[in-house]
Amino acid sequence: MTFPFHAGRPVHFRDDLPDAVDLAVIGGGVLGVSTALFAARAGLSVVVLEKGRVAAEQSGRNWGWIRVQGRDEAEIPIALEAQELWKDLDAEAQGRLGLRQMGVTYFARDMKGLAGYQEWIEMARAYGVSSRIMTREKLMEALGHPNGPWVGGMHTPTDMKAEPWVAVPELARLAQADGARVIENCAVRTLDIEAGRVTGVVTEAGRVKAGQVVLAGGSWSSLFLRRHGVDIPQLSVRSTVMATQPLPQVLSTAAVDDRLAMRPRADGGYTLAPAAYGELFTGPDVIRHIRRYLPLALTGDFEIYLRGPAPRDYPDALRTARKWSAEERTPFERLRVLDPQPSLAKISEIKRRFAQAYPQVGHVETMAAWAGMIDVLPDVVPVVDHVEKLPGLMVATGMCGHGFGIGPAFGRILADMAQGNAPGHDLNRFGMARFLDGSKLRPGPNL
Repeated sequence: MTFPFHAGRPVHFRDDLPDAVDLAVIGGGVLGVSTALFAARAGLSVVVLEKGRVAAEQSGRNWGWIRVQGRDEAEIPIALEAQELWKDLDAEAQGRLGLRQMGVTYFARDMKGLAGYQEWIEMARAYGVSSRIMTREKLMEALGHPNGPWVGGMHTPTDMKAEPWVAVPELARLAQADGARVIENCAVRTLDIEAGRVTGVVTEAGRVKAGQVVLAGGSWSSLFLRRHGVDIPQLSVRSTVMATQPLPQVLSTAAVDDRLAMRPRADGGYTLAPAAYGELFTGPDVIRHIRRYLPLALTGDFEIYLRGPAPRDYPDALRTARKWSAEERTPFERLRVLDPQPSLAKISEIKRRFAQAYPQVGHVETMAAWAGMIDVLPDVVPVVDHVEKLPGLMVATGMCGHGFGIGPAFGRILADMAQGNAPGHDLNRFGMARFLDGSKLRPGPNL
């Protein structure tokens, strides 16, 4: 098995470029595709414009968890809505999303960690979550008697998983069936702006008039926004993931401690990843924004390691253009798919840790390994908001590794925002102004 999304993969979504639409969506990840799906179902004419391939970047490379457990309080009701939407969409797709309610479990190595989980449960109880504390005895029984020093854990039985690189293209096909156009290999170069208002987009294939535009560009969002005079402190970190060959199924839930994340897959293998670990390539934006991230770094809750210069053509590479015209070839065309190499050292480490936890599975062999660039913000909470400086533009970015599971609900919210409808949730926590008005940032939970 090799990772199925790369720039050399054949184009599957090739709808015609329209002259005008009600809503243009920049980015073919889970957020962009979900926005298009719900907007089309509301009767809007919609086009999704993807510079590379649908789900080729982080939306197809994540762990596949669809969780409420451990989320920021403002995200909990949205994550709960997302889980219901996933169920409905999987039924419509006749099970092709790979959806399964398998639960999520967090291990605790000490009583302080267990107390932190209990504190989160107390906060979240008002929202009706199913989360509960597990003693060590119950934890060992539920997770196949792994070897480890854990004193207990937190378990949410209603949390789910889906297969990312399968599910998101299936959602794109559902959107097409409802009338949305989806176009791969079609980069948006600039916004079309008239009298200070966004009136459409200029793509490499031509201009599209649009009543509203949604930017859901993941790691590329801040580069695109800065070209248009809007600066947010978004960075991207590399996260390594691997899939094992089929192994004895000793684990029936998704689980994570402070070092290893794991979940069983339908093919009999496991998806493994280092927990709370990321690698930050050095670039101009890192230097400009690093002070905004220092309070988060000093908490010690995340393992983020500074690496050398960002590779050529990455969004924050030294030579990546920050300004360009609508007639020029843009950074989005120079690198169609952001495809970082995984950390081989981390692959070896997580295989070893998994084998130590479950020696009964025998030799752990790699079937595939890959990495993704996770778009992050200094308070570990996304931006989902209108852009005040550019009326007609909405942005959804900085999902901080949470975007896959919550994506359908934020897509529904963005579709309603595009129609001028109430979003159905309090979005103040996700406002862009918090990075522009000097507000003190309040980090989300480190769970």
